[in-house]
Amino acid sequence: MGVFSRVVRTTIPVGAAAYTAYAYKDEIAADGIYGVTAPFRQLHALVSTASNSWTNSSSTFDSSFPRGQWNSNWDFRDPMSLVDERKYSKATDEEKEKMIKDATPKFSRTIVLIRHGQYDLENKPYALTELGREQAVLVGQRLAELHKSAQPIDEVHMSTMTRATETANIILKQLPSGLPSSSDSILEEGAPYPPEPAVGHWRPHVKKFYSEGARIESAFRKYIHRASVKQKKDTTEVIVCHANVIRYFVCRALQFPPEGWLRMSIGNTSITVLIIRPNGRVSMRSVGDIGHLPGEKISFT
Repeated sequence: MGVFSRVVRTTIPVGAAAYTAYAYKDEIAADGIYGVTAPFRQLHALVSTASNSWTNSSSTFDSSFPRGQWNSNWDFRDPMSLVDERKYSKATDEEKEKMIKDATPKFSRTIVLIRHGQYDLENKPYALTELGREQAVLVGQRLAELHKSAQPIDEVHMSTMTRATETANIILKQLPSGLPSSSDSILEEGAPYPPEPAVGHWRPHVKKFYSEGARIESAFRKYIHRASVKQKKDTTEVIVCHANVIRYFVCRALQFPPEGWLRMSIGNTSITVLIIRPNGRVSMRSVGDIGHLPGEKISFT
């Protein structure tokens, strides 16, 4: 039985997420608590161009089951978008078929998103607590089991913030030496998108959504996408970062409304797994999985 297939103690229920997409409103927060306007309306259009209106093309469903259409070029790596337009227009049918085939990846990417361990909320640099270090050891052991028995890990990426770097380094000690790893400031915590509904206990300045939101969207584009045509096998990459970043990545990858990211809650050192197929389809194998933690070591700080 695979590491991520077991029944876990705590995870975010995802079965209820069958309501996968809805028509994005033209003004997501123009008069709301955050006062965010045009740039985020533009991102709405970008992340779900096909969800601006409901589609009911199938005779199987009627208006009782409105559905948004999946955007197959969500990562701008659909084969048709990668071929040379001028050459394609002049090519024969056989040549066109070959061009598309050559631009189509053959392998999948598994992205394992790990939230950092519990950390000291009061004192900079907000390093891991003793519990946070224990949590990091346990998730590292879980990943080592995955690496040995089910799915070899190819690379580890980490945020440059202290709590994420410490967590990643503890994880790396549980894994074979020499595993490629990298630090990237683009993965740091921040305010990814104005949440809906707004919450009273978390109200960052509106400017943070513009600066940090753009950075986190750039991180999504950099790390969450289908495989390159040059990829020679299925790969697994671990990204150790932060709760806001992970929740935003999940919404974007599954083409859920990005303003819904704060409706999820994920624990320290939780495991969230996204599978990106060669055709661009994305599935979530787990979200917020903390099955590696005994009850007394679970935290959400």
